[in-house]
This record gives sequence, structure tokens and C-alpha cells, in this order.
Amino acid sequence: MLLIKDKEFGGERPLYTLHDARLENVTIHLGESSIKESGNIEAVRCTFEGKYVFWECRGFSVSDSLFRESARSSLWYSADGRLTNCRVEAPKMFRRMRGIRLDGCTFTNAQETLWDCADVEIRRSRIEGADYLGMHTDNVRISDYHQEGNYSFQYSRNVEIRNAVLNSKDALWESEDVTIYDSTINGEYLAWYSKNLRLVRCHITGEQPLCYCENLVMEDCTMGDDCNLCFEYSTVRATLRGHVHSIKNPTSGRIEVGSVGEIILDENQKAPARCEIVVGDGK
Repeated sequence: MLLIKDKEFGGERPLYTLHDARLENVTIHLGESSIKESGNIEAVRCTFEGKYVFWECRGFSVSDSLFRESARSSLWYSADGRLTNCRVEAPKMFRRMRGIRLDGCTFTNAQETLWDCADVEIRRSRIEGADYLGMHTDNVRISDYHQEGNYSFQYSRNVEIRNAVLNSKDALWESEDVTIYDSTINGEYLAWYSKNLRLVRCHITGEQPLCYCENLVMEDCTMGDDCNLCFEYSTVRATLRGHVHSIKNPTSGRIEVGSVGEIILDENQKAPARCEIVVGDGK
């Protein structure tokens, strides 16, 4: 394997079509497409400043490295890429990629990141500025994760999230086959129009959550004081601990809840309008 160490590159395509190489302490200055159409690349303790670094690459790993804000759109149209212990300050990373692994990474401006991707694993990472993260991205596994940013994972399929905090308005809209364990989700209008969403031991906050859902399942979950008008026009099976502010016009299923401030079943219910709501002793 070719070793490139303690070097600096800039301009357009300085390492174009590079294969079977290890980069150590390398700086890629402003420019474009520095390592485009390459493969089997290892980058360690590197700094990336230019755009479109890893485009059309097959097999690369980057560790202990920095992508500066100017390195926007650096990871597109590639496959089998891993980032470990990296700091990413640039937006619009990861488009139309397969086989993405993120471990111990921090993103500070992840706007429009992870679009149209598949086969993604994220561990021990924090992602901020994450508006529209994960649009149309499928087959995702996430654990030990913190996210700040709205409209996340819309239209995504086959997603599993564990031990996470998601601060995200309008998360999971029109998503399908999503399961979330032992997590906190904060944000208005959670998961509208989703299909087959399962929440296990989760805490939910935000107005009007979980409306227009098809086959929603909640197991041993809690809901914040601001969760009002929940489950409108949803088919739902839920066991909820504690108090819920209000429930409005669920379509069918069964909801078991410790206590509820208001149950609204009015003339706007949709057929079959036969959801069973069982109120317990508030424990």
C-alpha cells in the first residue's frame, strides 16, 4: 500500500483515481475532487478543506480527522465508507451512498446530510444542525446517539434506533418500519403519516404527536405534559405510563394509559372509529 505522509495538496483533482493508499497527516486545501474515483483508501489524522473529496470511491476509511466547513458535499456517490472519531463541520455530507459506518463522530452542521443512502450504521455520535437529516435513507442502525435538528429521517425505511436523544420537529414523517428503543424524542408533530412505527420504553414530548399513523405500536412509553391531541386518525396499540394531556379521534386499536386529561371523540372521527381507550389508576 502506498504511504502518503505529512503532505499538503490543493487545487482540482490532486489525487484523482488514487487506489491502495494510506494518507497520514495530510491536508487537502481548497479545491475540488481531490480523491475522486478512488478506492481502498485509509486516511488518518488528516484535514479536508476542499469540496467533493470522496466522490465515486469504493472502500475508504477516515479516522481522527477533520472536515472543515468548506469541505461541504465531500462524500457522495460512494460505497463502503467509514468515519471514526472524526469532526465534521461541513453540511450536505453523504448522498446516494451505500455502506456507511460512523463511530465516535461529531457533526456540527449536518444540514441535508445522509440523503438517499442505504445500509447505514451510526454509533457513539453527536449530530447538530441536522435539519433534514436522513431523507429517503433506508436500512439504518443507530445507537448511543444525540441529535439536534428538525425534519429528520423523513421518508426513511427500516430504521432501528437505541439509546438516543432526538431533538427534532417533524421527525419520521412518512417513514416506514421504524423501531426506537429506550430513547427520548422531543419535537412537534412526531411521525405523522408513518407506517409500522414501534416505540419501546421511549419518552415523547411536543405538540400533536403520532397523528395519521398506520399500525403504530407503543410499549411502556411516557409522554410529556405538552403532548396534546395525540393519535388523531391513527391506528394504534399503546401502553402508556403516567399522564397524557389529551387524546383525539384515534381510528382503531387500543390505548392503555395511566391517566388522561381529555379524550376527544367528536363528529370528525374516521371509520371504523372503534379505538378502545382504557384509563388506569395513574401509576
